[in-house]
Amino acid sequence: MFEFGNKEQKNGCACECSCGAKGNSGQKSSEVKILGMGCASCKVLAENTKQALASIGREPKVEKVTDMARIVSYGVISTPALVIGERVVSAGTVLSAGEIASLLKKEGL
Repeated sequence: MFEFGNKEQKNGCACECSCGAKGNSGQKSSEVKILGMGCASCKVLAENTKQALASIGREPKVEKVTDMARIVSYGVISTPALVIGERVVSAGTVLSAGEIASLLKKEGL
């Protein structure tokens, strides 16, 4: 009757999000995320993050998380926030592309 835990979306994700992860295989959905509701600051941080990724030779793929429950699950109460490798590295501020590139390198990306 109920299919909890067996739900499979078109992209192969077993969770309820649209992350693109492959079920419970341990793959991260995205190495870099912007947490925020889509305000101007969030958009600037997302653009700066894409520029930073491109500047260090990485694909400028950034997941935008707007679901408040997911944002709070990271312990973030002030947005925008930047998450690298599932670790919150910045919250409540808009970092420059240079600052983000430094953080990406520090985090091993």
